[in-house]
Amino acid sequence: MAGTTDALRSAPPAATTGRQNGGRPRGMLIAGVATLAVFALFAIHVAVDPEHPFTQGLDDAWRRLVGSDYGPETGAFPMFFQFLGEGPGALLLLIVIPALLFIVRRWRSALFFISANAATILVSQLTKNLVHRPRPAIDVENGLFGPLFSVDHGSFPSGHSVTAGFVIVGVAALFPAGKRLAWWIIAAVIGGGMIWQRTMINAHWLSDTAFGLAAGAATTLIVWWAFYLLLKKDYGKPLFGRKIETDAAQASALGGNA
Repeated sequence: MAGTTDALRSAPPAATTGRQNGGRPRGMLIAGVATLAVFALFAIHVAVDPEHPFTQGLDDAWRRLVGSDYGPETGAFPMFFQFLGEGPGALLLLIVIPALLFIVRRWRSALFFISANAATILVSQLTKNLVHRPRPAIDVENGLFGPLFSVDHGSFPSGHSVTAGFVIVGVAALFPAGKRLAWWIIAAVIGGGMIWQRTMINAHWLSDTAFGLAAGAATTLIVWWAFYLLLKKDYGKPLFGRKIETDAAQASALGGNA
């Protein structure tokens, strides 16, 4: 009886057992699904009246504040965000990064990155073609320009912002938890910069970019949850594991010499 009591006392709490046994974190899935649900509800709201969603007042005010005429949109900083969501950026995300991950034998990470990218593209394009929100148009009376770059059909969501959300969460998933701080700082610049650039060039409304960023991040978070156990196995591969393995070997050697 005493042995049974001691065993019960030493057992891990029920709430943490799944995580300690290598289970997927439930909070990650809940956050992803909840955020994606909010995105879907707003998309339905916009589809009902594409020209007058409840955010239109804020969208108009933001456009008057940051919307540009011709000139500053071609600077190095705004063009970084332009290319992140098309052309060179698409090549980097679709081919280069997965190929590099395969080369360093992180094939699980490569499959995750490809899957998350594909899922976010699907969410973006499906929503665009169901919602049909008009892009910001030329407003001569108020001195407002339309899109300063060629754009495709549908303003909601911003495909570039969805891509930024994917990059923010997708790259974070490639690192062990203790090595993500620097990336989160970079990620904040990517998220804020993408919202600014897409609205500065009059390609999107503010709500297109904010909800697009959330949709890309949420979709990638769900895919991360699905790949969680596989990604953990890749954290010990050469890209991140050499120093950890070396330190462990040195500690073992020192213990033996003692």
